[in-house]
Amino acid sequence: MFFKKKKRNLIDDLELASKWVAKALNSSNYQADYSVESLKEIDRFFKEENRPDGILSKNVGQILFSLGAYVGDVFIKEFGGKWVTDDGKDAEINVQVVLDNGISFLPVVSCMKVYQASEESNLYTLYLAIKQAASE
Repeated sequence: MFFKKKKRNLIDDLELASKWVAKALNSSNYQADYSVESLKEIDRFFKEENRPDGILSKNVGQILFSLGAYVGDVFIKEFGGKWVTDDGKDAEINVQVVLDNGISFLPVVSCMKVYQASEESNLYTLYLAIKQAASE
């Protein structure tokens, strides 16, 4: 009997991307251990690597997707929750995390916002806002 290879889906891609970017971040001296504190490291990564010769100068789409996957995993680990995907045209961008407390957000979009306006937006502040909203 032959086994059919399972077709990869977006959830599988998120898991692979999250692990890949954690390894890449750690090898570049950013602490990526899926802790809440590691969100500060991701913010530092955006601040330091968003320059013409920085890591974010190439393959930015893949990196933002992977960082979004990592950020989503941090929030799921902290609050409980799950990934919600669809088959839409921009599914990789609009992938959603729905937390056990009912709050949902778009981690890839959040990373895109930090990338585009790194001084005005950061991921640790997003965590604090969600933590505050969850306690109300």
